[in-house]
Amino acid sequence: MQCFLLGTGGMMPMPHRRLSSVLVRTELQDYLLDAGEGIQVSFKELGLGIKRLAVVAITHLHADHCLGLPGILMLRSQVEQASGLTIVGPVGIKRFVEHVRSDLRSRITFPIRYVELRPNENTAVALKNDDITLSWAKLNHSVDCVGYRLQEPSRPGRFHPERASALGVPQGPLWGRLQHGDDVETQDGRIIRPNDVMGHTRRGRSLAFATDTRPCPGLDQTIWQADLAFVEGMFMASDKALAKEKYHMTVIEAATAAKRAQVRRLVLTHISPRYANAERRTLQDQARTVFPGAIVGRDLQDFVIPMPED
Repeated sequence: MQCFLLGTGGMMPMPHRRLSSVLVRTELQDYLLDAGEGIQVSFKELGLGIKRLAVVAITHLHADHCLGLPGILMLRSQVEQASGLTIVGPVGIKRFVEHVRSDLRSRITFPIRYVELRPNENTAVALKNDDITLSWAKLNHSVDCVGYRLQEPSRPGRFHPERASALGVPQGPLWGRLQHGDDVETQDGRIIRPNDVMGHTRRGRSLAFATDTRPCPGLDQTIWQADLAFVEGMFMASDKALAKEKYHMTVIEAATAAKRAQVRRLVLTHISPRYANAERRTLQDQARTVFPGAIVGRDLQDFVIPMPED
């Protein structure tokens, strides 16, 4: 699982910082979380193809999180035989996209499926496939806003060939059946079960994306024990009152939430345009007083989430 930080800014695009967006790439397909204005430029700079894009999940209908969506749709329409696209977001996302298509007379060459989310205090599943489960939880912002979590399914335990050999299972097709969860029978009539030769089930990887929120239960649910969490850190600690007024967080508040949720890696994003890139170090240092190892993300940075250890 690889993640590309396409933009790290909030509110408005700046010459040194694009708007909020993360592309998640799995072995099967790509998932786009938020689509800030002009984000297709980041696709081009990183050389990322757009044909694999299968799902776009929008956190809320503020301009800095969804104005890039029309451009993404038009860019993807240049791809021959592009498959269908699923767009997930709060109620209103379908109206927004369809109005833009109509008003701009956009020619979209692939079918679009919409999944609209209604405000709910509980975590819910937006979609599930063989690749991941995309769940969401309500955040605390000035409009309906949700956080997203991508969770891989659990993986079978590690196969131990020495155990199979010791139990009289010959190398070959029977080993494959055991690894796929089937019981097998030895030549002397004994039944060997997968648990006899497999290690413990291994958890899948998880990624969380939560931006434009105050600390709240939905944030805690979204980022709980995530292998990698992209969390907004819009303001310095000295601007705490402004963060509260605007329904955002300081880097200290974001780091505190991540520590409480036992996040494994924390990347802060959605940085206020009031801060120049030179102040990125100050934001990062403040976060690290609570969550050592926290980083303030940079545009076009990429991250790899390795398979968890057994």
